[in-house]
Amino acid sequence: MNYLKKLIICAFVFFSLQTINAQSFPYKSATNNSGSNVTSAYTLVWQDNFDGTTLDETNNWVVELNGNGGGNKELEYYKWENITVGAEPVSGKNCLIITAKLENYGGQVCTSGRLKTAGKMSFKHGRIDASIKLPHTANGLWPAFWMMGYDYPLVGWPACGEIDILEMGSSGGINAGTQDKYYSSWYHWGENWNGYRNWGQARTSTYGLQEDFHLFTLIWNDSYLETYLDLDKYPTATPLAHRAINNTDVAGNEAYYFHKQFYVIFNLAIGGNFTGITGNSNIGKVTALANGDAKMYVDYVRVYQQGVTGEEYSGPALANTAVDEIKVQNQYRIYPNPATDHINIEGNIVPTRVLFVNMSGQEIRSESNTKSIDISTLPSGNYLLKVEDAKGRIETHKLTKK
Repeated sequence: MNYLKKLIICAFVFFSLQTINAQSFPYKSATNNSGSNVTSAYTLVWQDNFDGTTLDETNNWVVELNGNGGGNKELEYYKWENITVGAEPVSGKNCLIITAKLENYGGQVCTSGRLKTAGKMSFKHGRIDASIKLPHTANGLWPAFWMMGYDYPLVGWPACGEIDILEMGSSGGINAGTQDKYYSSWYHWGENWNGYRNWGQARTSTYGLQEDFHLFTLIWNDSYLETYLDLDKYPTATPLAHRAINNTDVAGNEAYYFHKQFYVIFNLAIGGNFTGITGNSNIGKVTALANGDAKMYVDYVRVYQQGVTGEEYSGPALANTAVDEIKVQNQYRIYPNPATDHINIEGNIVPTRVLFVNMSGQEIRSESNTKSIDISTLPSGNYLLKVEDAKGRIETHKLTKK
């Protein structure tokens, strides 16, 4: 075991012992509702917390500058000035800020911002989270958190593949009067514009999504794509959109387009086909800007991977490795504790793995798919139990063996 790994394990043991029972890194739990085997904890590999006052264009981001309508008849011109880093006024969180404005520029009647990690960071398979406070889309705003295949400059769209983790502001929400709750997620693929395919899902949330920060997540592996809302608050939530990508790797099949590296995009579009508002002459229908500028805030974006075969990552080295596993708390109860010859694990989901770690940080024993464990041969002392479920979530408990 190398020195860095020893150091991380020792730090993990020390901080775990400071809690009475279970602890968590900000509660972000990976879920798997497709039945695939997710048995390894996720490890943070890249993040931008948007600290400071300037965007990290050296390591992380490229700001797009254009007014081409994005192929969707959008109304905005994307400017560098519309992307800033600063405090969200209600929470005080330091954020990426994308501002939409009514102003004439470059032949367009409004401006906004779009940025991407293309050429800076891309990855294949894993989990990506973004904590976002959306603007009041009303009529006309189209905020999005999405990804494109790294080979877009070579093969174009849709052959590059597209993963829309979050979109709001569609004409469906406008027509139903549920703009603040109606959100969607879509996957796009194909060989050309005429024959492209897509699949996704729209949903009306039971609560508004434009008053505070919400967590938007993609889980992506060899077998499927899944997108989620607020897994930090609702860890057993079903995915908004699930799509299998484990078919034959030939052109036309999903597997051909979604097993390569993708990069990340944030943007705040104005108008366009998605909203049902196109043409500069219809700018008056964009009611979201009637009272001034609108802003989209991103508190952070983070990429996690499991260290399994097939994963890839290209980008800057992680500056802060103190955060490693995605953990959860209070899902399981361990009893009796202290224990003599056996322990029971009470919870709604059967653990896929229970890992015993001694006070030296050594992993000494592992059990699978059980709620009852014989510990009669375990030496007396204190241990950490890392209980993992089929959704990839880790919960850590202290155990005393008499």
